[in-house]
Amino acid sequence: MKIKNLPEVVIIGYPNVGKSTLFNRIIGQRKALIHSLPGMTRDLITGVARVNNREFLMVDTGGLAIDQADQVSLRIIEKAREATHSAEILVFMVDGKRALSAGEKDLYLKLKKLNKPLLVVVNKIDNPEFEPDLSEYYRLGTSDLISISAEHKINLEYLKERIVQLLPAGSVRVEEAGMIARPLKIAIVGRINVGKSSLINRLIGSERLLVSEVPGTTRDSVDTLLTRNKKTYCLVDTAGIRKFGGVKDSREKASIIRAQRNIEESDVICLVLDVQEFPTRQDAHIANLALKSGKPLIIALNKWDLVDRSKVNPLEVQRQVFSRLNFVDYAPLVFVSALTGQRVVKILDLAEEVYEAASIKVDTSVLNRFWEKFSRKYLPKTKDGSLLKVKYIVQKGVRPPKFVLFGHSQAQLLPAYEKFIADAFRQQFGFYGTPIRFILRRS
Repeated sequence: MKIKNLPEVVIIGYPNVGKSTLFNRIIGQRKALIHSLPGMTRDLITGVARVNNREFLMVDTGGLAIDQADQVSLRIIEKAREATHSAEILVFMVDGKRALSAGEKDLYLKLKKLNKPLLVVVNKIDNPEFEPDLSEYYRLGTSDLISISAEHKINLEYLKERIVQLLPAGSVRVEEAGMIARPLKIAIVGRINVGKSSLINRLIGSERLLVSEVPGTTRDSVDTLLTRNKKTYCLVDTAGIRKFGGVKDSREKASIIRAQRNIEESDVICLVLDVQEFPTRQDAHIANLALKSGKPLIIALNKWDLVDRSKVNPLEVQRQVFSRLNFVDYAPLVFVSALTGQRVVKILDLAEEVYEAASIKVDTSVLNRFWEKFSRKYLPKTKDGSLLKVKYIVQKGVRPPKFVLFGHSQAQLLPAYEKFIADAFRQQFGFYGTPIRFILRRS
């Protein structure tokens, strides 16, 4: 497995100079969190950018001027420095509304010693007609200085063109490579400290994501591209999700909102649980978000390496998990270990399977032949307990599979009966690992 082989353009700079805003502008989507407080970007956030028929990988790094005594902060700084060594092009970003600090001048000199294409980008020049004195930045000794406003999209086209000019001559053009298949987007979700980042690090074979025992390390939602067996996946490491009631930090609230949005934007959801703990109320809350989203779901029980297998029956563990999460018992469950790598690749295999299953379209005639036999044996009931006469049924959508039942009433199905027929449809038509929607219409 490896990350998609594209030239990397790495944005480096102090906190709150606008790195994440620039990153989002260049890749053309709101991926990195934007927040006025420093320290929002902790991991290496990556995204594929396409400019003038050229592709490259943008990398947004954590701010480098953070409390040096904080061990997590030290690792953030180390990751940013590692990114500079793998970069093809460096974008050193500064805040045009304040003077350069001594630390920034020192950082520029260190970047220059790497002997790589280096662009100095002065951000927050919101009105080019009243551009401030940039002589301080020119004194750095660079001829590649570009003033922009990432927020207001000023001079961004020139910056992107300059990046493309500096790309290695051998980098592939989009038209030469052909259209690259859209990667399968897998949102790795779960409560705080269950090992989401560790799982992704194990899958990609490097510590690209920051892993720490401190809860809440992942604040941003980080996309990581990898290929396996000629298939491309986008793994989204999300912040630990919990209810707002226990959250006081506004940055963490922004992270939770982004994580919930990732669930809606994903193709498949992987819910990570700690195998040493019975599913908590928060686990159930996240599983319910997955159910409501309609996305295919897999459940990964992490830290299986810490379990004494001679005393623990996997089937019993599965029974206990679904006794609490019975509303998502359609999801395949896999026992994994981020520490040892045991079965982590199975997550990718299962993601493919449930996505394909959620995409199944059943012919109407086949559907109604099955329904005729099934409904005679198990009479449909509505929420008030009355019998429902269904004339015919059609499938109206996929991901999730959606079925419209035309009958004499628009009343809702009895929840227990709805779950029963959903299970029957999964078994009959192969809707593996996906929620199913039923809608009643009067005909």
